[in-house]
Amino acid sequence: MQPDRITGRLWKFEDNVNTDVIFPGKYTYTLQDPEEIASHALEDLNPRFAKEVKQDDILVAGSNWGCGSSREQAVSCLVFSGVSAIIAKSFSRIYFRNALNNGLPVIECPEFVDQATEGEIATISFSHSMIYYPSLNAEFRFSPFSPDVMRILDAGGLIPFVRQSLSKADYPSCK
Repeated sequence: MQPDRITGRLWKFEDNVNTDVIFPGKYTYTLQDPEEIASHALEDLNPRFAKEVKQDDILVAGSNWGCGSSREQAVSCLVFSGVSAIIAKSFSRIYFRNALNNGLPVIECPEFVDQATEGEIATISFSHSMIYYPSLNAEFRFSPFSPDVMRILDAGGLIPFVRQSLSKADYPSCK
């Protein structure tokens, strides 16, 4: 279940970070273990990241985060690392959808990105569509997620959502 509020430390990245930088392509089809996958997240961009990221940390990025290929490992490596959300100026379309499908909230809020500093703490409230940034005593609004997207995030991603939906469905038995 997706919590209404997430509080985490910020990791800041620039514009046009592509999926090969988020998760190196050389590992795409060789790694299966979530812990091992997480250990290579963003290794070419910030070698400290995989070693220092903590549960509920939040990524802050510039424009066009996740451009490049459509590999889901570029999302799952961050989920396995404990990242709770990504706030960016913009996302590539495919990355945005892959993130939601994998239960990772992605928020477009350029005003916050411009003010955010790596290492600071921020809180995201989904019910208020707001990012609280205590170091500046500021609040930043973002477009709310639709009820359908919130149900997918609450379930932990699209596959768990579909499984839950099918388990609740009343299908006639086949005889």
